[in-house]
Amino acid sequence: MNIKHIQILSEAVADLEDGRLFYDEQEKGVGSYFWDSLISDIESLLIYGGVHSKEHGYYRMTSKRFPYSIYYDVKTDTAYVVAVLPERRNPAWIAQKLNKS
Repeated sequence: MNIKHIQILSEAVADLEDGRLFYDEQEKGVGSYFWDSLISDIESLLIYGGVHSKEHGYYRMTSKRFPYSIYYDVKTDTAYVVAVLPERRNPAWIAQKLNKS
């Protein structure tokens, strides 16, 4: 696939913010590292977008540094990030979150 643009939907931005706050509560500064790491992973969709397997109707890419998955869809030349969810949550919770998207 030839991905030229990435669009992060507001729900996914909220997921990123939740993760940042969670990791900042664990240790100051880790939240910023989480945010930067996940944004870097998302930016890699320009190269790797569309190669991941699908789960719940979306492509799923695992973050390189945190136990999070990035769920996205591809339309024409744009990757739409619909959710950024922790992998340690109950699979039913993840399915519910994705079915709302």
